[in-house]
Amino acid sequence: MYSKTEDGSIKSETGELQKLDVNKERERIRDAKLRAFNDRKRSRSRSRSKSKSPSKSKSRSPSPAKKDSDSDSERHFKRRKRDKSRSKSRSRSKSRERRDTRRNDDRKERRFDNRNRDFDRRRGDRNNDRGFDDRRPSEKTRDDRKSRDVPVEKAPSAVTEAAPRKPLDSGRAGGVYVPPYKLALMQKDIEDKSSQEFQKMSWEALKKSINGLVNKISISNIKNIIPEIFYENLIRGRGLFCRSIMKAQQASPNFTSVYAALTSVINTKMPEVGELLAKRLVIQFRKAYARNHKAVCIASTQFVAHLANQQVIGIMIPLQICALLLEKPTDDSVEVAVSFLTEVGAILQDLAPQAFNQIFDRFRAILHEGEIDKRVQYTIEQLFATRKSSFSEHQAVKPDLDLVDIEDQITHEDITLQDNLDPEDRLNFFHFDEKFIENEAKYDAIRREILGDEAIDELEGRAPPSDEEDDEKEEELPVGATEHKEPTKIIDQTETDLINLRRTIYLTIMSSVDFNECVHKLLKIKLQPGQEVEFCNMIIECCSQERTYMRFYGLCGQRFCMIDRSYQEGFEKAFENQYSTIHRLDNNKLRDMAKFFAHLLEADALPWSVFTAIHLNEDETTSSSRIFIKIMFQELAEFLGLPKLNERLRDPFLQEFYGGILPRDNPRNARFAINFFTSIGLGGLTEDLREFLKTAPKKVEEAPESDSESSSDSSSSSSSSSGSESESSSSDDDAKARKSKLRRKVK
Repeated sequence: MYSKTEDGSIKSETGELQKLDVNKERERIRDAKLRAFNDRKRSRSRSRSKSKSPSKSKSRSPSPAKKDSDSDSERHFKRRKRDKSRSKSRSRSKSRERRDTRRNDDRKERRFDNRNRDFDRRRGDRNNDRGFDDRRPSEKTRDDRKSRDVPVEKAPSAVTEAAPRKPLDSGRAGGVYVPPYKLALMQKDIEDKSSQEFQKMSWEALKKSINGLVNKISISNIKNIIPEIFYENLIRGRGLFCRSIMKAQQASPNFTSVYAALTSVINTKMPEVGELLAKRLVIQFRKAYARNHKAVCIASTQFVAHLANQQVIGIMIPLQICALLLEKPTDDSVEVAVSFLTEVGAILQDLAPQAFNQIFDRFRAILHEGEIDKRVQYTIEQLFATRKSSFSEHQAVKPDLDLVDIEDQITHEDITLQDNLDPEDRLNFFHFDEKFIENEAKYDAIRREILGDEAIDELEGRAPPSDEEDDEKEEELPVGATEHKEPTKIIDQTETDLINLRRTIYLTIMSSVDFNECVHKLLKIKLQPGQEVEFCNMIIECCSQERTYMRFYGLCGQRFCMIDRSYQEGFEKAFENQYSTIHRLDNNKLRDMAKFFAHLLEADALPWSVFTAIHLNEDETTSSSRIFIKIMFQELAEFLGLPKLNERLRDPFLQEFYGGILPRDNPRNARFAINFFTSIGLGGLTEDLREFLKTAPKKVEEAPESDSESSSDSSSSSSSSSGSESESSSSDDDAKARKSKLRRKVK
């Protein structure tokens, strides 16, 4: 039916030519030879086993010697047969390995040939351009070798032109990396600033800048990073900012408070950025809760908690999250609720105490039910312990991150957990803006209003020269003189030296046996001008960390105040700072601070003029400040005694400093001070105030009388020119006033 032609093809009876696959034909022949070889080997082994098998004995009663020989021959035959079967299995395995290796080699050859064929096909345009005869010798030999195996397909006569190379597209993921300086040069080369190419390049630069600033922010450099972030176009890149800060918070949850502080500062100037971030966090929490994604739930709730602490969002969202997590409690939902309430509990306790107590009642009920895991029950008990300590280790806002005044903060109260919120995902991607130049000019005006021209010039690296530098440039140097340049001073903005100094002071204090050794070691430390305050701050911080007050720290502070006036001024500033932020301390630290400053005042190491910072009245004091004053005056009374303390407070030269602690400006404030000192057992200090209260009503009544006398005199003088009727009326008024005054004196 088929016949083979000279060119390697097969011709059928119908006359059609079919291509012959040489490789398949070779493999088929090789398999047939292998099967024939195995068949011959198998038949040969069978014939050998038959020829060597022993003949059966036909005698009915063989002799014992013959039986032994037969048994030996049978054992020998069985042993030979077993050895042959083992050798056959070995030979089969070896032949199988040979066959597999041959097949693998054939596959590699075919793969290599196919690779060469594809390579030649891709290189077809180049070969067609220079002609077949102009090829290199290696290419000719390869084509000749391939022509013996596979028939060569002729290349098409028409030569296709190569497609023009497309420019690199940045794409969604950023595309090819372009260094910043090259990107700036490329932007300068573009003349049309409103073109799509320029807008896309500026978008990529904005995205990289926002990501870089968010990733390198920390507590120490947040004040330096905030102007750089405002310098970028946050109105255009608010979607990029929200996405970048959410990713950074999930990657490093320990910096959540820093990211929340940054958001609170931006929210004061651009509330739409804070609102968009709050919406995306709520949507992210809802999706994670629906998908049972515990890690994302914890990250989202932690960010929401710190935004609530910074009052970027209201307390409605935290309360709704707690209600949702505790509605149908599971191990994961209770654990997420515990971690969330640990962060946001301090502000909920102040702003919504009733709802706060209801949440803890629900936790108590979950504990009584006992349906959750033991580990989660321990976390709830730990939460109750944290509540008992008034969240002292989890403050709402750290002092270093309290960057926004309450009056300037904008709180988004209208966002709730059930609202249909729009995440505005379109802001994450580039869109062509027809009014690009106008919008950039508008944001430039907003940027200058927020930062100021000087800050913008510093950020752009073109700060204006000072007048002194201009005068120096105008001065001409004499002939042969060389200009002397002062060495540049390197300022460490990372505060590494300050951190090392604090570490050294702390280790020195902790390793000292008594206060004399401590002061002696600390005075050996080399300080730069202005760093004396660090001694005072570190002594106060170490004292506040102790469980009970140690007289060691008071003696150290006393010795420093007596050595140098600069240390005394440092402790005065520290007293004012501690009293202004006393509401942030827990009871233990508050007691230690009061006893420490009482020791300095008793030893006259600290001047009593520091009492000007205290205003003892109902409006300007809190519960923490009243406790501080109570403990401090009780310690002073214990050290000095009540008579000596009363003598100090009656010193006429220091009365101007006691106007706040013993107020005489208003009877109401005086009564408050009298009641306060009487309640703490120091009523003997208020004798002068009690006398003041006795005379205060008379002074208050005499004031309107003097006003009436002055008004009557003025009316009489003015009426003298008008006529006799006005004179008679004024005289009658004067007589009535004198009579009323005499009656009061008689009474």
